[in-house]
Amino acid sequence: MSKTSFVYVTYIATTPEKLWEALTNGEFTEQYFFGREVVSDWKVGSSFQLMNKNTVEHDGEVLVSEPYRILTVSWSVKDDEGDRVSKVTYELTPMKGTVKLTLRHEDLLEKDIGEDNGKFDSFNTGWPVILSNLKSLLETGQPLPAF
Repeated sequence: MSKTSFVYVTYIATTPEKLWEALTNGEFTEQYFFGREVVSDWKVGSSFQLMNKNTVEHDGEVLVSEPYRILTVSWSVKDDEGDRVSKVTYELTPMKGTVKLTLRHEDLLEKDIGEDNGKFDSFNTGWPVILSNLKSLLETGQPLPAF
């Protein structure tokens, strides 16, 4: 099977420092990532976990960590295909009072983002909602209302 990527770009009225803190601080991620907490020391080679209460939903390794610029982690995918590893990159680009945030979720299987399965909503709705929550939280102090 060939591999593919999901890319999402948003612009947030914040600083690279505040956005980095929002991406790497577990207490902050709980506010916009539907109660999930990231856990890591964010050093290259260190472990990364996305926790939902006391359960690890995704885990991996910190591959790139350049504060205020780029963060890449390997990202475990557990489904009917078995355990696989994909890669998630957050790229921060400062732009006059705004930060362009580019998310790349790479090394996905075509079936992961195909319209004929449940994963379509996961990647094409999940990441945009999470990042919209992040944007709202940083710009207004509140995530989007629950829906």
